[in-house]
Amino acid sequence: MALYKSLTVDNNTKVLIWKIEESFEALNADIILTENSQTRLNGMKSELHQRGFLSVRHLLKEAGYTDNDLFYDEFGKPYLKDGKHISITHSFTFSGLIISDDKHVGIDIEKQRDKILKIAHKFTPIEEYKTIANHDALISKLTIVWGAKESLYKIYGKKKLLFLHHIYIEDFKFEDERTTGEIRYEGEINSYGIHFLEFDGFTCVFAY
Repeated sequence: MALYKSLTVDNNTKVLIWKIEESFEALNADIILTENSQTRLNGMKSELHQRGFLSVRHLLKEAGYTDNDLFYDEFGKPYLKDGKHISITHSFTFSGLIISDDKHVGIDIEKQRDKILKIAHKFTPIEEYKTIANHDALISKLTIVWGAKESLYKIYGKKKLLFLHHIYIEDFKFEDERTTGEIRYEGEINSYGIHFLEFDGFTCVFAY
């Protein structure tokens, strides 16, 4: 069992990514869960979700925390008891988290799939992407935009934001591996830095 990637965003912010290759039994062997977390784990019908849940606890352990250090507010946004900011993600065989001493953060991992073409109109003005002729490049770009919007949605942490109308992502070049985004809601505009990377058919995006 080992980390897949560890990224240093700055002196106070880091990203940890886990590739879930272990069995449920191996992941469950040396992790102590709170009663609430154990109930959540037991209630998951998919072993893939259970393994994802446990892999996040291993990431917490890598970062020096236990499951007991993590709690959620009424909207489901995670927090750490020491006051540091955290965001968590899980998709199929990867999980990740971002922790920052002083920045609000969000992270999302998505599998690159054709399915995103069917839902793109729900989260971004699809006409902006008509010039991308390459099928794989289009899926890649849309997945980054979705991940970026998901990351900003997690930072905001409440249920009222609409991806299409309230979250804006600045256009970008793949080679830059970064862009910016804004949450535009109720007369306020908040700006964030966004980074993205691709690996093994997945896209990871994190914002701060």
